[in-house]
Amino acid sequence: MLKGLRRLGAVSAAAVLMSSTALAQYPDKPITMIVGFTAGGATDILARAIAPLMEKSLDAKIVVVNRTGAGGELAFNAIAAAEPDGYTIGLINSPNVLTIPIERKANYSIDKFDLLGNVIDDPGAFTVHAESRWKTLKDLIAEAKARPGQITVGTTGVGSDDHVAMLELERQVGVRFNHIPFKGGADVRAALIGKQIDVASMNIGEGVQGTTTGAPFHNLAQMATERSHVAPDVPTFKELGYDVVVAALRGIAAPKGLPQDVRAKLVESLAAAVNDAAFRERAERMFNPVRYLDPEAYQMELRAGDAHYRALWKEMPWTEK
Repeated sequence: MLKGLRRLGAVSAAAVLMSSTALAQYPDKPITMIVGFTAGGATDILARAIAPLMEKSLDAKIVVVNRTGAGGELAFNAIAAAEPDGYTIGLINSPNVLTIPIERKANYSIDKFDLLGNVIDDPGAFTVHAESRWKTLKDLIAEAKARPGQITVGTTGVGSDDHVAMLELERQVGVRFNHIPFKGGADVRAALIGKQIDVASMNIGEGVQGTTTGAPFHNLAQMATERSHVAPDVPTFKELGYDVVVAALRGIAAPKGLPQDVRAKLVESLAAAVNDAAFRERAERMFNPVRYLDPEAYQMELRAGDAHYRALWKEMPWTEK
C-alpha cells in the first residue's frame, strides 16, 4: 500500500512538473489570429499592425487568418470554439459580437471568451462621395424624407455598428434608407468610390484616412459624444441635433478557459504592443483612435453594451429593417 501511494505521488508530481514545463514553454508553435472581416478593412489592418509587436514579447509567429461572413459571426464562432490553449486568438468587434446572439441563435456568447483587452474605439460616421450633392447631414436627411427607401447606405453587415447607427437615425428623424450590407469595410469603401452606394456608414477613422490618402470621400458627420481628435473638423451628429452616438470597439479575445499562465502572457503581450511607440504612431497615422482597456474594464464595457443592445432590440429589431 505504501509503495503504491509513493508511486501515485511520483506520478502526480511528474504530471504537475510536465504541466508546469508546458506552460513555461508557451508558446512553442505559431499562434493563429482570426479576423472576421476582409483584408484591407480597419479590423484587418489593426490585426496586422498589432501581431508583429505581440510576436516580439511572445517570441512566436502570429498568423493572421481572415474568416469572413455573417457580420463577423463565422470568426467569432471559430475563436470561441477553438481549443483554449493559447494558440488561437482573434479580433472581436462590438457591437457585432453582442448583437448577433441577440438577433439570432449563435454558437457563442461573450461568456465564451477570455478577453485579453480592447485596443480601438472608433466612432461611426456617415460618409459620401466627394462629388455627392449632399454637403451636410441635413442635406442628406432632407432628401431621405422626400425619397423614402431610395437612398442606399452601405454597412459591414446586419447588426453591425454601422447598421445600428443607420437605424438609430431612421428612428429619430422618421426616414427610411435602403440598407446594403457588405462583408467588410474595404468592400464598403470600394462601393462608395465606385458610386455603387450613396452613403457609407463607416467609422470616422476609415473616412478620414480615405480623404487623406486621395479617396473621393466627404465625411458628413461623426457619431461621437464630442469630436474625435482624428477628425476635429467633422461635426458630431449631436451637434447637428441628432442623438446618435455609436462606436466600434476592436479588441482581442481567446476561447474561454485559458490556463492562467498562458492568459497572463497574452494579456501582457497585448498591453505591451498597444503601448509600443511604433504602434501608437502607426495607429495615429491610420487614424485609428486607440483606447486600451484591460480585460476587466473591457468586460464591463461589453456587458454594458450587451444590456443596451438588448433593450434596443425590444424597441426596434434590426433584422426587420
